[in-house]
Amino acid sequence: MSNYAQDTTPFRVFGLAPRVGRWGFILLGLLAMLSMGTVYSWSIFRRPLQELYGFQSRESLLPFTVLLVTYAVFMPVAGSRIKRYGPVRTMAFGGLLMAAGYMLSSRATSLLPLTLSYGLLGGAGVGIAYGVPMAVAAAWFPDKKGLAIGLTVVGFGLSPLVTAPLAASAIRHLGVPNTFLVLGAGFGLILLAVAFCMRMPPAGWWPGISKGAPPPAPQPAPSVGVLFRKPLFHVLCACYSIGTFAGLSAIGISGSVAQEMIRLTPETTALLVSIFAVFNGLGRPLFGWIADRYQPYRAATLAFALVFLASGLMRFAGEGSVVIYAVSFALLWLCLGGWLALAPTATLKLFDPAHYAGNYGWVFTSYGVGAFAGTMAAGSFRDLFGSYAALFPLNSVLSLIGMVLAFFFLRVRNPA
Repeated sequence: MSNYAQDTTPFRVFGLAPRVGRWGFILLGLLAMLSMGTVYSWSIFRRPLQELYGFQSRESLLPFTVLLVTYAVFMPVAGSRIKRYGPVRTMAFGGLLMAAGYMLSSRATSLLPLTLSYGLLGGAGVGIAYGVPMAVAAAWFPDKKGLAIGLTVVGFGLSPLVTAPLAASAIRHLGVPNTFLVLGAGFGLILLAVAFCMRMPPAGWWPGISKGAPPPAPQPAPSVGVLFRKPLFHVLCACYSIGTFAGLSAIGISGSVAQEMIRLTPETTALLVSIFAVFNGLGRPLFGWIADRYQPYRAATLAFALVFLASGLMRFAGEGSVVIYAVSFALLWLCLGGWLALAPTATLKLFDPAHYAGNYGWVFTSYGVGAFAGTMAAGSFRDLFGSYAALFPLNSVLSLIGMVLAFFFLRVRNPA
């Protein structure tokens, strides 16, 4: 007998029929992702931290870098533990860790404690909590998994639209330490509230049963595929690392470039970072659709071409070049968001879908590699050359390499 029980015992979700009420989990997941995605507003903190504690550019990027790497490590590890500990405990634990990381950052007066609190503790919290809304959405939408997950994670990319101006205003009125304290307490409460609402559907539930549609046959449990001997795996990882290198190096310095190179005010900078967040959010469904419709290698080639264009434009940027700056960074944020949909879609198409969860866990480590290299390169170039301008020729070269790898080698083969 199928693992999907033909149980039509009525139950309700948020007081509504399950086919309608399940959309509440999408809204809750979106709220949680908006809270966790505040990490993408780090560029708003960097200049005030440099002025307050005398950090150099590379030093002020270190907490952000450690957070991204820690998040990349904990996300696949925690994702495999959700079934064991349940969505409520997993997300509550992650939310408390993130809140503690932010709040302890308010007490940090030097680089090491700030990196340990914000980067290590906060990054672990984000990595642990991040997978819960995705897992819950996928469980309640077995008939629309891609749509449900896409609508949930878009909140992470859109977060700076809300949190960048919020953080800028709080820093201006409260100072950096108190801003960490307030954001940590606020986001911690939001994540705890969302966590206690997270529920998996009853065993065997399928939304089509009530309409007489049979559920699908149960799929084999996913396991880690044997990937490391497959050249295609290494090509995908290289492309993902290059894409995240370009995108995350841009996100980390968006505010600093606006104020140091373009000479914009903090208020205008925060507004533009909020607009960039919209592009980051739009990149996810856009490039996911392109990868589905036209194959991942074409979507990846397009993403690298846009990075090449954006990086080339920034070579002409200077004081007052608002349009060049806005267009270039909007494209860079768009392409980073695109890779967070493109990479999982490519993993599904290029390798055995039955092993997707394990396979993507390994592919996702490339995000951490790109995050570490990109953010460290951005700060190092600023310290060595006195300007962030030196970073963009490097991004141009890397995007050309990415275009060659994607177009000629990232092709769909028989899943294996």
